[in-house]
Amino acid sequence: MSLSERIQQFLVYLQTLRRYSPRTVDTYRKSLDKFLDCIGIEAPLNAFSEMSIKSFVWDMKMKQQLAPTSICEHLAALKSFGRYLVRSKILATNPAANVPMPKRPKRLVSVLGQKDLAPEKFPELENPTLPQVRARVLLELIYGSGLRISECQSLTWDRLREKEHLVRVIGKGSKERIVPITEALVERLANFKAMLVAAGHLPTPTGYVFLSEDGEPYSIRTLRNDIHDLLRSVGWEGKASPHVLRHSFATHLLENGAEIMSVKEMLGHANISTTQIYTHVNAERLREAFKKTHPRA
Repeated sequence: MSLSERIQQFLVYLQTLRRYSPRTVDTYRKSLDKFLDCIGIEAPLNAFSEMSIKSFVWDMKMKQQLAPTSICEHLAALKSFGRYLVRSKILATNPAANVPMPKRPKRLVSVLGQKDLAPEKFPELENPTLPQVRARVLLELIYGSGLRISECQSLTWDRLREKEHLVRVIGKGSKERIVPITEALVERLANFKAMLVAAGHLPTPTGYVFLSEDGEPYSIRTLRNDIHDLLRSVGWEGKASPHVLRHSFATHLLENGAEIMSVKEMLGHANISTTQIYTHVNAERLREAFKKTHPRA
């Protein structure tokens, strides 16, 4: 069986047994296709070697001049594919295991200040439109509870426990977590439901919260645009994206004394090292405040 055929098996495995989202599987596919383009689409399985992977990394760095972050993403897919081949007893060792990841530049995540997201920044609108109300619900889910935009898109009504102020989130790899929700979200959901009913869209327990007129969930792009427009409408001039709100959620929790393990659980991170970036954000913000305000700084 050729390398290309083994890759197809791996992608099916990710989708069916590991239950990765179509978007994640597509990311793996693109990375592995890029590797095949480099070594040849008809390459045999033994072409998947440490030498060919190192050559691929060199090509991405020197010829294609890809950023370290992009190279890491493609190399991570190859490492995962190699682990699959070993687990499936197709190969004895993973050829990608010892290929080092390029060093990523240290870059602080962008966050809004707590004052930028204070309730008074978002006054109630007179005669709001359905997209405007939808955007307020998204704001409470992402900044209020730390959900990813993809988790908002796939959220169904039966996962929301308004009386208990909880939401059951199905995250990456179909992992489930329970996260608190704000009182503001409970109120906005009631208003959102009323507007949906008035528009002729009766919410059902297993129906999507963000259901479009054609009966399908709104696209990620539409929901991102909702957040972008909302943040611009209140004067935010920085990056206006759902992920910035999620970053802000985690950073503000830590600034106000939350334990990092609790933040990790609420964000749905598999590894604590992913959450630790927010401690670096806090440290940098403290340094900046010190330099601006201390007479001896």
